[in-house]
Amino acid sequence: MTEHHGACHCGGVRLTLRETPVDLGDCNCSLCRRIGGLWHHCKLDQVDVEGVETGYVQGDATLTTWHCPTCGCTTHWTPLLPDYDRMGVNLRMFDPALWEPLPRRKIDGASF
Repeated sequence: MTEHHGACHCGGVRLTLRETPVDLGDCNCSLCRRIGGLWHHCKLDQVDVEGVETGYVQGDATLTTWHCPTCGCTTHWTPLLPDYDRMGVNLRMFDPALWEPLPRRKIDGASF
């Protein structure tokens, strides 16, 4: 099994991804365009998150966006809907060699 390891800037939040992304999502919603995140969407059981993180729930209350309370890097998001089994991992927390060559899917979150 392939594992990829990433972390926020200070290392306080560490991510282990147990699959190799084939593309990434580039969302233009009001939050993502400010974060600058590049998202890998995966099943919840494909990621381990370690460390202390702080959550933020925005307007429609469908997900929690997590960031490190020390360095502020946004690391991932998790769903608040009980029947939604996917999450987003910010690939910018990983070595650029993992995500730079990937095709980008434009996600028009601003229109929702």
